[in-house]
Amino acid sequence: MCDEHDLPPAVRRALEDYRRLLAEHGPTWGEDPITYVRQIEADAFVRDEHRFFLAFLEKVFARYPGASAEEIEERVRDMDLQEVIRDALAGQELPDNLAALRITPDGVRLEARTQTVLEGEGFRTTLMADSALDRPATLTVDGAARELAAGGALLVPVTPASVVAVDGRTVGLGGLVRSAPAARLRVRAGFPCRWSVIGENGRGWYPEGAQPRRDGHRDPYFHGDDLVLDVPAEPLTVRVTRGMEYDTAEAEVAPEPGRETLVELTPRRLYDAAARGWYGGDMHVHMNWTGDTVGTPAQAAAAQHGEDLHVLNLVAGNVASERVYDREALEHWAGRDLPWSDATHLARLGVEYRSDLLGHFYAFGMHTPPTRYHTGFLGTADWPPNAEACRELHGPGAVLGYSHPFHVPFDEDAPPAAALTEGRNCSAREIVPGAALGLVDSLDVLNHSSIQATATVYRHLVGAGNRLAVTAGTDTMLSFNRRSSQSGPPGWERVYARLDGPLTAAAFADAIRAGRTFATTGPWLELEVDGHGPGDTLDRAPGDRVTVTARCVGPEVRRLELRTADGVVAEGPPGALTAELTVDAPTYVVAVASGPAHPRTFHYSGAYAHTSPVYLDVAGRHVARPADVRWCLDYLDGLETMIREHARLDGERELADHLDLLDAARAVYRARLPR
Repeated sequence: MCDEHDLPPAVRRALEDYRRLLAEHGPTWGEDPITYVRQIEADAFVRDEHRFFLAFLEKVFARYPGASAEEIEERVRDMDLQEVIRDALAGQELPDNLAALRITPDGVRLEARTQTVLEGEGFRTTLMADSALDRPATLTVDGAARELAAGGALLVPVTPASVVAVDGRTVGLGGLVRSAPAARLRVRAGFPCRWSVIGENGRGWYPEGAQPRRDGHRDPYFHGDDLVLDVPAEPLTVRVTRGMEYDTAEAEVAPEPGRETLVELTPRRLYDAAARGWYGGDMHVHMNWTGDTVGTPAQAAAAQHGEDLHVLNLVAGNVASERVYDREALEHWAGRDLPWSDATHLARLGVEYRSDLLGHFYAFGMHTPPTRYHTGFLGTADWPPNAEACRELHGPGAVLGYSHPFHVPFDEDAPPAAALTEGRNCSAREIVPGAALGLVDSLDVLNHSSIQATATVYRHLVGAGNRLAVTAGTDTMLSFNRRSSQSGPPGWERVYARLDGPLTAAAFADAIRAGRTFATTGPWLELEVDGHGPGDTLDRAPGDRVTVTARCVGPEVRRLELRTADGVVAEGPPGALTAELTVDAPTYVVAVASGPAHPRTFHYSGAYAHTSPVYLDVAGRHVARPADVRWCLDYLDGLETMIREHARLDGERELADHLDLLDAARAVYRARLPR
């Protein structure tokens, strides 16, 4: 669908350059080793990034008690990552790609999930030597000796034939693999799908040439239809689905040695959004962003069609240096649909603009690349404010929204300080002034960070009088095979937008801008207020009554809520929920669906869907709840303090630009307070 030989020369050269960086530097591609770049080194082994960061922080604080956020950022560059990985895995089952050599005063023990290999197939894995000794030891692997510190850890690549010794005593690796006779499996659904073929101990099997990707549940998967793969002649589980609008079909098979077995499975459709005029998009997907492989347009095309993802926004962005990944692709295709687009599948190149101090935001539908992609990296100034990039990118047809906004959950009535956590952690700190000044159109309430915290901030912003759409961006990265939910399939969260005509980039952007959206991890969610849906405004007189109904579809939902600016007004089980409301003051109505962890849901907090509001104006007055307005004003005060104390700025002029932005936003919010 998008053969690499046919790519534009600049795009092809960029992919070759990325492969060179991967070969030279490993999964970090040589990026500046700030905290999340150090995490990239561990992604293949640590499933829970929160446990990883806790293990990292514990080691930093143990060595540097009382370290500030800035000091932590500097210290993580020097920490022993191998010990952090060992500590983050403590008490957990080892992943399939890691074996552990436990070295204790009582002896040496090998722990591994034995992996099946086909007869004659090569196999490599990583061995984690974990010492509980109070003295150094010598670990020798295939003749190369390394010192293992007291209580330390080392990660080394091995094969089943590797010769491993601890202090001169050989350790057998017989438990790493077992051999099985080969068979062939053909999988067919009749249209592109997402497939998983799983063997003993979670071993994934893939067609030739497919990347060995793992999703947020650590399950293997690949995309396509009528595919053939080599497998062991033993019991296997085959699963097929096609994104969130489909259920999962599953079969148990036992291929015979030397023969091909056909498995025909078709996933059942749960709902058909496009038939209702709704199209689902993922506003934040990276083709390349460092990683253990190199993402290509062909992989993006296969994933989009295999997930039946209507809109794919592939964003160009930097990591921790000046290099902007996929910039060449953006410069070639800016303003044009990508080659594999069709009537119900639209792909575009967009931007992730990045400031680790002020926040990251996506841009979709712009016609030309920006002049600036980031601020604040490699010690450069945190200037200009994100607002300047918003003004540039907010050209004709473009829509903008803040991505992965807030990371740590907090209570609904928590003060703004709960959202303004310290450190350069990518939080969407400039969303509050940006929303007031009309510089952004949406907030990714669904993301890989805290949905609860982001939804809380979103409702404060809407309650304070801002018109913002709910959107979703997974931050999926095609260049990672193992990175928790970020190596999952694009579109595992989606924003659905209602269009009045055919699917185009301009129509989709217009629908987001108008607020005709809901975002979801999987459930279908409808909201109706007197026959009107999200994005609509109803002007009512005091004392008028309205009928509000929410409906949902999806096996993962356990609770439906109807909320106004004052909180939950009705709740109930899944299905349909209706309430009669008396309109006393300007407000808004949103619907929320939620549920526990579920196989269809890759977010760690479980299933979730949230609509954009239906606005209820009263006698021409729009909602501006004083408590929410004051929350935003207090937030701006806290943001000013953070900028003054933590921003890297070159002189008073740069500080003044930030303060002018905050003052302009304050004026907007103050004008919304009762006089």
